Amino acid sequence: MKNQVVKDAVIITLITLVAGILLGLVHGITAAPIAAEEEKTRNNACKAVFEAASTFDEAQYDAKAVAEALTKGGITKTKINSIAEAKDSSGASLGYVVDVTNTEGYGGDIELMAGITSDGTINGIQFLSISETAGMGMKAKDADFMDQFKGLKADQVKWTKSGKTSDDEIDAISGATVTTKAVTKAVNGALLACQYMEAQK
Repeated sequence: MKNQVVKDAVIITLITLVAGILLGLVHGITAAPIAAEEEKTRNNACKAVFEAASTFDEAQYDAKAVAEALTKGGITKTKINSIAEAKDSSGASLGYVVDVTNTEGYGGDIELMAGITSDGTINGIQFLSISETAGMGMKAKDADFMDQFKGLKADQVKWTKSGKTSDDEIDAISGATVTTKAVTKAVNGALLACQYMEAQK
């Protein structure tokens, strides 16, 4: 009986060891392609929100200072993941592409890219991750909603359910106020991050 227990333990250990090795090999094989695909997705998103740019150079910034700027500006539950400087073919700076996440979406985190010119004009937004309710919050990906941000210039964007009456407003998604608020806060976080970057020049 004792020998059987030892034998079973050895077999289980060997199975676990082999499984671990195989998982490691699979990870090693798939890690590079996955990373390459993620990089491609990010590059495509950058180009989508800043078509005039030829290159996107990772910007160096004080993450703590940027986070404090967002908090001071009333942009909570929002994190700047990265900032890239958009440049034309001659290397001149055109503005920034900001990767930002807001955690207050109805279905969880909403991550998007926002392209913003040096003077604070929004070129556009592109979602990297969004899991809102189908037919409601997911309408955030519709052109009718996303295009409202294009060409909008404001220190902060406002949203309304009663029909926009000023140039710094967007119309909320019907039945998806939570999603609208989360997306708008993410965009406002990107705007504040760009204001910070410009102030450091």
